[in-house]
Amino acid sequence: MSDYVISCCSTADLSAEHFFNRDIKYVCFHFELDGKEYLDDLGQSVPLLDFYQEMQEGAMTKTSQVNAEEFIEFFEPFLKEGKDILHVCLSSGLSGVMNSAVIAKDELEERYPDRKIYIVDSLGASSGYGLLMDKLADLRDAGMNMEDLCDWANVHSLEVHHWFFSTDLEFYIRGGRISKTSGAIGGVFGICPLLNMNREGALVYRKKVRTKKKVIKEIVEQMKEHAVDGENYSGKCYVSQAACYDDAEKVAKLVEETFPKLDGKVEIYDIGTTIGSHTGPGTVALFFWGDKRTEGN
Repeated sequence: MSDYVISCCSTADLSAEHFFNRDIKYVCFHFELDGKEYLDDLGQSVPLLDFYQEMQEGAMTKTSQVNAEEFIEFFEPFLKEGKDILHVCLSSGLSGVMNSAVIAKDELEERYPDRKIYIVDSLGASSGYGLLMDKLADLRDAGMNMEDLCDWANVHSLEVHHWFFSTDLEFYIRGGRISKTSGAIGGVFGICPLLNMNREGALVYRKKVRTKKKVIKEIVEQMKEHAVDGENYSGKCYVSQAACYDDAEKVAKLVEETFPKLDGKVEIYDIGTTIGSHTGPGTVALFFWGDKRTEGN
């Protein structure tokens, strides 16, 4: 049994069962739905299908990060048990949550001078962030110490690729990612924007693809281009989705047909309420290990 815990934010968008089975601890972000606040607790407070249905019906959403006091409350029980902590945060390109975690770390290390807390920027989000956490759990279970694991995460986090597309442009318009005019034209012509995470961990627009069928093919083409060993890729692959499971299944099927050496089946997860508040329903994301992200990819 290791002498440290690994933890992350709920925005890693894995299932509660997956977190439990891999012994990955998590702390919850918050969201509001029409002014009422809930924990982003993997769909336990508000079932995710209900959440996205309410968004489609016009409900307004707002999100807030974990604050320093909440991190202290989350971290302290592990320290009292004599455990050190490696916490991996949601990308600094999307949130300031890492600042809160560092404030908590500094305060707690004064209270517990014999304990260590390491804070890492995932430079990722949703189940791509989750894919990184799963790998860290593998390395921990193989016996890697916390210091080396922290170094490994910092060196390799940009090798997790995050590609997203959406079939519903309303929430990209609402969030200001595309103009109302572009959204209206895109809706008429069936345009699906394709986005990914850049090296700063920010979500960036890459291209517009006409029709859902073509964007599903294009997102898998990006995996062919960037995955480790190309079509001989033998790592894990995750897909996450926001109330469009059929589309996610089509992506997963095409990935499995294209990459016969995958480590198991493609695993499909839900996009949680924090990420989903910004992407909206109709979003599918594909995550895999590949070449190090650069500004151009």
